[in-house]
Amino acid sequence: MLAERRTQDLTRPGADTVLALDVQTALLPYALAIFAVSLPFFVWAGSFAKNAVWMSLSFVLFAINWGVFYGITNWLKTPAAENLNRRLRLQVAGGLLWAIAVVQMSAFAEGAGPAREPMLLLAAAAGMVCIFFAAPVLQCLLIVAPIAAAGPLVALFSHPESRNVGVMAWGGLALAMAMALIVNRMLRRQHALAVTHEALVEERLRVLEDAERTARSKSDIVATLSHEIRNGLTGVTHVLAAAAGKGGRAAPSREQLNAALDAAQDLIAVLNATLDSETAESGRLAVETQAFEPVRLVRDLALLERPHALAKGLELAVHVDPSLEHRLLGAAMADAMRTRQIIANLIGNAVKYTVRGRVEVRIEARGERIAIEVADTGPGLSAEELNQAFEPFRRIERTGAGVNGAGLGLSLSRQLAKLMGGALETSSALGVGSCFTLLLPYDAAAPCPQEPVEETLAAAEAAAPDVQRSLRVLIAEDDALNAAMLRAILEQLGHQVVHAQNGRRAVDLAKVCEFDLLMLDGRMPVLDGPETAAEIRAMPGSNGQMPIIAVIGGDADEARECTEAGADTVLRKPVSVAGVARAVADAAALTRNPRSEGARGAA
Repeated sequence: MLAERRTQDLTRPGADTVLALDVQTALLPYALAIFAVSLPFFVWAGSFAKNAVWMSLSFVLFAINWGVFYGITNWLKTPAAENLNRRLRLQVAGGLLWAIAVVQMSAFAEGAGPAREPMLLLAAAAGMVCIFFAAPVLQCLLIVAPIAAAGPLVALFSHPESRNVGVMAWGGLALAMAMALIVNRMLRRQHALAVTHEALVEERLRVLEDAERTARSKSDIVATLSHEIRNGLTGVTHVLAAAAGKGGRAAPSREQLNAALDAAQDLIAVLNATLDSETAESGRLAVETQAFEPVRLVRDLALLERPHALAKGLELAVHVDPSLEHRLLGAAMADAMRTRQIIANLIGNAVKYTVRGRVEVRIEARGERIAIEVADTGPGLSAEELNQAFEPFRRIERTGAGVNGAGLGLSLSRQLAKLMGGALETSSALGVGSCFTLLLPYDAAAPCPQEPVEETLAAAEAAAPDVQRSLRVLIAEDDALNAAMLRAILEQLGHQVVHAQNGRRAVDLAKVCEFDLLMLDGRMPVLDGPETAAEIRAMPGSNGQMPIIAVIGGDADEARECTEAGADTVLRKPVSVAGVARAVADAAALTRNPRSEGARGAA
């Protein structure tokens, strides 16, 4: 038990004191043995004393001291001795007990007649023993040693005939004290080395654990992505091959095209979840706290999932606490985009894994928190399965057979909820269903935002009517495939596009042509995204004030660099039509004089 306590306390404040007390505790049984062995000699010398009553009383006190000290020794082996201050006081008290016993022996020797000097020498020897066993703990040594030495020295120097013996005793006690101080110093240096060694061992173990966790994470990523991407791309490849007329295949049907589109969207979802999970695991995932209307957000997401539920014959219902309806005050205080991501994952999982019955979404205020519950009548999970469901890249074989996914949704949702100052609670029962509850900070006095948080292209366009006009968009992108994808989406939205292969070319074009919007890659050769944004912002005229969208790969540092350099909003790859439309709407709605609320993020 002492070894376990020592290991636990080595990295805490006062670790050197813990080690010193451990050394002294290890010596205590030997101290008991020495005092037990010395008792016969004390009895022999005391037999020459004239006062038998006093001698008997001294033996009784000696026995009591030995019993109390034995009790202290045993107490130090119990869990109650984990309190460092109490332990230190008790061990000092144990040393004082024997120091006072030495003083009592010296006083007894004064009436021992011819046995006086032998008794005082025995007392001096006992004082040296006290000094030796007090040596590991400096506080104990400085308190116990003077008291233990005072008794025999005062008695010896108080009589002229015993002063020579007193000088000898003083020399022995002084030498014992000097040796004890040397031993204490050496032990303290050893303790410092032990603390440093334990800290290095702990750091090494932590590094090894991090390395093992990283290796497992990479292995899980490779296994998951290889399976999901292989299956998804195989289906998409077959449909594209049919569309291209390769192999004499007939043109794909609408159902096949829809299946290929679903597979591609699943791949994007898997990649996004993987990137978010790895970013969160490394501590680089950032969230923004803002006021938003949770009821409308929940209803929008339920509306998007309702077709999937109806296709499976499920009922998807939303129940809102009446106190949250039609309010001008009261808003959730979290990241609206990340909250949308969590709720979409919870509702999507409920619809995905529920075979029959219903899915209910309930939202209510609970004091300073808003609670969003997603309950289903699915297969349910056992306690062990529920724990596994929150482990990254872990899927429940009993319920997940034939269902696409990376096994990251719940673990990422819990991480996001924690980052926003909330929590994700769960309960489930086999054969009954599951309930997942998202708790987020809620301010009942905050103004309730009235504009809806939309996800689809039509909603994004409706939120910004001025984007309906054709914009002149400059794209700075070194990757030809990404540039072609952005161009296709923007042209589909009715905009005119000019492509620059790097940041330097984009700056040169901005000097001679007028543009309404700049979309730039965060990482480019020649001139990267932040540098390009900074040079554009330094330009005179309207181009220096045009909205800038940074298209990044999901790195939080990259997003921060771009926004600090002048980008208005951030769009993460891989892009979608709805994401580009919303980003363009958000960027075009900003006014450059002055810049409205700083940088804003897009999904």
